[in-house]
Amino acid sequence: MATAPKTENCMVCGSPLEYLKAAEDLACTYCGRSSAAHVKCPGGHFICDSCHAGDLLQMIENTILSSAEKDPVLIAEQLMNHPSLPMLGCEHALIAAGALAAALRNSPYAKITDQDVREVLTRTARQAISGYCGLTGVCGIAPAMGACFSVFLAARCGSDSEQKIVMEAVIRVSQAIAELTGPSCCKAYVRTALDTAVSIFSERFGIVLPLAKAPLICRHESKHPHGCREEKCPYYKKESKDIFADSIHLPVTTCHS
Repeated sequence: MATAPKTENCMVCGSPLEYLKAAEDLACTYCGRSSAAHVKCPGGHFICDSCHAGDLLQMIENTILSSAEKDPVLIAEQLMNHPSLPMLGCEHALIAAGALAAALRNSPYAKITDQDVREVLTRTARQAISGYCGLTGVCGIAPAMGACFSVFLAARCGSDSEQKIVMEAVIRVSQAIAELTGPSCCKAYVRTALDTAVSIFSERFGIVLPLAKAPLICRHESKHPHGCREEKCPYYKKESKDIFADSIHLPVTTCHS
């Protein structure tokens, strides 16, 4: 009887993963195909990117294409709360790209079609590669936002101001992501990337996408394989405390009867 894949660490046995300094040629435990990899299980397991994503990619695409939500963060949160989604992984780049593209499609301001949304996902998948945030300094969520701006502007190699705007947007998103690193957290990156991208669309094009007014609170800190940043993260659930508890002194009346 086949066991269900683990969502954290090694999908086969759940052991903490080993991050390699140099690529090794490894055979996928599931499909048997060999590929150069920078992440493996100390127990000898290796899962290729295609098998790692599995049915998740179809679930992400289906959810995004069927959503009528105009708030990209709410779309992303719905997907990030899916029980099959791992804590970390390049699926988050597809979630960020799809959430923003879908919100633009659903807004009254941008002429984005379902085909444009699929194009954004295709472009994102070509640059969102596991572990490369640490290996090259480029998190796949940054080019994911770039794909959205590029499709929106019909930018391409050799275009004039369109390509410049896309690159400037990616730089701002990358900077926002860098501020939340140490260790990395894909879910925090999705949230800050979308917030940054929404600000840019408002500033540059006057396209205002709604964002949830209530502060975002992460519910996934216990699953982080590298350790949650806790108080250093703006999305961490902080313990509530009565700030007046130690300062209020009620008057005491002494009874003399």
